[in-house]
Amino acid sequence: MKFDELPLIAPILKALKDKNYTEPTAIQQKAIPLVLDRNDVLGSAQTGTGKTAAFAIPIIQRIHEMEGGTGGKPQLLSLIVT
Repeated sequence: MKFDELPLIAPILKALKDKNYTEPTAIQQKAIPLVLDRNDVLGSAQTGTGKTAAFAIPIIQRIHEMEGGTGGKPQLLSLIVT
């Protein structure tokens, strides 16, 4: 799977491409669509597998959408244990 197969907006896809990120990790593949759909997600993966990006990427997209006029306020609880 490639990042461009996930339901991500063009600016995020461009930023990922600019940093040479092309393929999401397993945790990213599973978490990104769920977070974008406003589901609660609890993920567990080894250090270095991209957990922070798995949650941050869709959160950035949701904030971008809110700034675009869809309204609402972001609600987030994040706990990353290493």
